[in-house]
Formats: sequence, C-alpha cells, structure tokens
Amino acid sequence: MQSFTMYQVDAFANRPFTGNPAAVLILDRPMEARLMQAIAAENALSETAFVVRSDGAYNIRWFTPSHEAAFCGHATLASAHVLASAYGAEGAMRFETQKVGALTVSRLPDGRYALDLPRLDPTPAAPPELFRRIFQGGWRRAVRNFENWFVEIESPDAVVAFQPPLQIIAEMGETGLCITAAGGQTHTGAPVDFVSRYFCPGGGIDEDPVTGSTHASLAPFWVERLGRSDLSAFQASRRGGEIGISVTEDRVVLSGGAVTFMKAQIYPA
Repeated sequence: MQSFTMYQVDAFANRPFTGNPAAVLILDRPMEARLMQAIAAENALSETAFVVRSDGAYNIRWFTPSHEAAFCGHATLASAHVLASAYGAEGAMRFETQKVGALTVSRLPDGRYALDLPRLDPTPAAPPELFRRIFQGGWRRAVRNFENWFVEIESPDAVVAFQPPLQIIAEMGETGLCITAAGGQTHTGAPVDFVSRYFCPGGGIDEDPVTGSTHASLAPFWVERLGRSDLSAFQASRRGGEIGISVTEDRVVLSGGAVTFMKAQIYPA
C-alpha cells in the first residue's frame, strides 16, 4: 500500500491554532494532478502544497479543495518550514512555480521566515455590478490583479465587522475578494499599518485565515498611499495573522512565523 508523509503547519503564526493551516507533502517525484486534487479535497484546508525536490531547487504546486491555485504564499512558507525543520534544508530555499516565477524563502535569525514574492501591483478596473450587492454602503477604491479583486472600505473596524454575503461572492467563481483598510490592530491590540480579509467561496475558500499571495498586491497598494516601503499588516480573520512587509521596485518580502501542528502518514492509493 502506497503511503506519504504529510505535515500540517500553521503559517504566519507564532503558536498553534493561529495563522493559516496548510498541508505539505515533500515528494521525490511528481504526483498525478488527479491524486493531488483528491488529497487536497480530503484535507479541506485552504491549500495543500506538493513539493518535489529537484537538483537543489524545489518545484511547488498548490491545490485548494476544489482546484489548483495559481499562487499561494502561506503554503509556500509552510513548505519552507517543513523543509528546514524536518528535512534539514539550510539557506535560501528556491521554489519554482508554474505561473508566478521563482519564490524564495529564507529563515531569519529570530526563527521566522522571509518569503520573497513578485510584486504584483493591482490596477484600476471597472468593478462588477455585483459589488453593489456585496457593499451596500459603498466602497472607496476597487482594483484587481490576475486572480483577485481588492476593495478598500471605510475603516479597519468595518473590515473586522464585515459579514460576507458568500453566495453573492461565489458568483465571481474562482476570482477572490480581498477587503482592506488603513490602520487597525491585531487581535492582541498591537497597531498595524493596514488590515485585510480574503474570501473566495467560488474556489472552495469561504474565508482564508491568512493569505500571503494577496499581500504581493496589498503591499504596493498601501506603500503608494502610506509613503513607506516597510509596513506591518494583520489579516483580521478569526484566527488572525501578523505579517511584516518590505517592498522594493519589483519584489515584496513577507515575514512571519510557522509552527508544525501535525505529522501524519496518509494512504491515498
């Protein structure tokens, strides 16, 4: 009977039950997409990462419970944590992806990880008509990138209090919706530069606890408005996640912790 070792890691977290859980499998050879999708559906987490070791680099793919994701930051950070803590990887870990180029993760002296992402500046676009049903009180700005809409609303308190109409948001299909506002604080009261929340029910994710990939676009969005290249962010989901941000001309570096919650042996075939 074929078996695989699978880890579950809380990413952008300093302790268990916070941040965003991701499943990680480190493989010696590629796995069929059909099987990867079935494992991700069984896990029912926002993402399951499949990493194939190859000549000092790593090929990574991410699956939600319903489809393959084009880009996932927190599961990449989780994968680096597994490679470092369970497989002895040292130095910068380079992950080759199918759609967003190379991603690099390095372990920081304080035990956190630095996740180096492409800078994906969002661009203005005409909001879909359904935004009038989602945001009945209106919104300030709406921009988008290749996979998500980003909507600035009136205040960080409004972000925290937002009640997502998931059936309406699901009409966007696999396109996600990120809401954000300047200011705010973590669940423990520490001030931050901006807060956000992320929803993609049409892609199998009602609300993502912490979303690394959205910050590749949120970071330049807020750098332009706040006038600083180093920012602090908090994703104000129920679990919550703190993210350090540094922005350059073409890259975004996110910093955060990771904690292993579970190591399991799975028998999918």
